[in-house]
Amino acid sequence: MPIPQLIQRPRRLRRNPAIRRMVRETRLAPENLVLPLFIVPGQGIHKPVQSMPGVAQLSIDEALPIAKEAYDLGLGGIILFGIPKVKDSTGSDAYDQDGIVQHAIREIKRFLPELYVIADTCLCEYTDHAHCGVIRANEVDNDATLELLGRAVVSYAEAGVDMVAPSGMMDGMVAAIRRSLDGAGYVSIPILSYAVKYASAYYGPFRDAAENTPSFGDRRSYQMDPANRREALREAALDVAEGADMLMVKPGLAYMDILRELRDHFDLPLAIYNVSGEYAMVKAAAANGWIDEARVVMETLLGFRRAGADLILTYHALEAARWMVAK
Repeated sequence: MPIPQLIQRPRRLRRNPAIRRMVRETRLAPENLVLPLFIVPGQGIHKPVQSMPGVAQLSIDEALPIAKEAYDLGLGGIILFGIPKVKDSTGSDAYDQDGIVQHAIREIKRFLPELYVIADTCLCEYTDHAHCGVIRANEVDNDATLELLGRAVVSYAEAGVDMVAPSGMMDGMVAAIRRSLDGAGYVSIPILSYAVKYASAYYGPFRDAAENTPSFGDRRSYQMDPANRREALREAALDVAEGADMLMVKPGLAYMDILRELRDHFDLPLAIYNVSGEYAMVKAAAANGWIDEARVVMETLLGFRRAGADLILTYHALEAARWMVAK
């Protein structure tokens, strides 16, 4: 039986690297990536996080060369998480002008003034109970927490931060932070809101890195139920109305449908967090020789871009940028 004439042959546009590059729909570049750093007090501290190979808690002097590499590779920026020497019930180091993150911002901006620095804005790394806000009657007091977040972002702005990123899923946090920044004269500091943050099992290794495992209960009363899709649109719409400049979905891999929903409904730039559990699984599989790490990482990051992410927060950021440069 004769083979019918084929007019459409999509393989014509896949024949060699040149044509594949020419027609590629989605691009991934170092400037799409943001590197998280965990900052601790002291000097000469480079403490590996056992559940996250390649990631470490860093004193500021140890963080500076890593920040320099991020800048030299053209990353979009870095995001700072602080682990203070002393934690208390209200997370006071988060809004102390001499807190660990405030100190890190000043030193990094003095060393690398052009590097874009984002401050994660939450109390969980700073409280002795590791919840994301002030505890009243064994629950997080949403409104009391907002006042402290407002104080924190002003202290970050005074230190020279470029952007703040509230991550605690407190109702009204974007509006409260916007009022605090504007009231202190920092009207140009943008807010990247963790607008859609799920109560996820993928965060496990992060709790080792940030030392923020809750001392009681869990965070399901304020982080989102993984079963909910429509609620994500509501959360995002509220943050847009409150003045968010960018929106984030967290985690990444299991929530790419949510990222696509936000991309279809909102015009703001979108970020996604390629979280610690996702990172750890890739590292473990690669260490066992089960996957090609570079190809899997790049495919995953490209998938986030294809689903609608403008920025990707990822612990693979330096490695991915090196692979891009080496091509």
